[in-house]
Amino acid sequence: MIVKVSNLVKRYGDLIALDHLDLEVREGEIFGLLGPNGSGKTTAINCILSLLSFDKGDIEVFGEKMTPSSYHLKRDIGIVMQNVAVVEELTVVENIDFFCGLYVTDKDERKKLVNEAIEFVGLSDFRKFYPKKLSGGLLRRLNIACGIAHKPKLIILDEPTVAVDPQSRNSILEGIVRLNKEGATVIYTSHYMEEVEQICSRICILDKGKIIAQGTKEELKGMIRIGEKITVEFLSGRPEEAVDWVGAMPHVASVECKENRLLIKTEVGKNGLGEILAELKKREIQTGVIYCELPTLNDVFLEITGKELRDL
Repeated sequence: MIVKVSNLVKRYGDLIALDHLDLEVREGEIFGLLGPNGSGKTTAINCILSLLSFDKGDIEVFGEKMTPSSYHLKRDIGIVMQNVAVVEELTVVENIDFFCGLYVTDKDERKKLVNEAIEFVGLSDFRKFYPKKLSGGLLRRLNIACGIAHKPKLIILDEPTVAVDPQSRNSILEGIVRLNKEGATVIYTSHYMEEVEQICSRICILDKGKIIAQGTKEELKGMIRIGEKITVEFLSGRPEEAVDWVGAMPHVASVECKENRLLIKTEVGKNGLGEILAELKKREIQTGVIYCELPTLNDVFLEITGKELRDL
């Protein structure tokens, strides 16, 4: 076990940020940590890193108790936080060398690691650039290079793709998967559910300092009552008038009208599309585009937390 959190309690006055939290991160996985604002996600990460004291519980990293002075453990951890943390007065190569130097003192070894990190994040053409000259996507890649250059066994990434273009996002995600395949265990947080669904092998959803669901994406989807999502475009008739009779049909979990469309969710294991189309035909309602899709991780999040998705 790479990370083991047992019975962790963290209070801020009367507020309980972590409520007897038990959490395990297994070696070799990309572990998604999700939760709405105030869920305790960032607090949990800071406690795991021993950057924050807590009221009760135990934390082990790499099988040893984690303390503020556990520098031998921290050397094998890479951290890429949401806010970009680089030195504006240093170039790309100087920044990576500086942060790598916090862990690796041998200059020859460090030079090799820095070059590998630059190549890994695709910054070879920007070695002598200062941060202020980099785009948002390139700056994010520099931030990641600074956090992973020393080849950590555990990498914690807190929303590494915020405010970057799709090309940079794809590059970052592909890089995280490569790091994992090369042996790193990853803890990944994001409010982009499609990212978590794409790369995470196991996912934990926190709310109010407690784990409310965890498992693979398939296991999480099996916890909710949504089977399929069906969208029906109306070319004739009034979709708002169809909400009641569609909602009363067998195997329909919920119906919502949005402009000229019905958004229908069926029960788990039930389709219902054929019955819905037959009823629409019977009522002589002309339809346009009709499509079905399986529930996404975003559906799971909203169903379980009962909240609109917010920034993490």
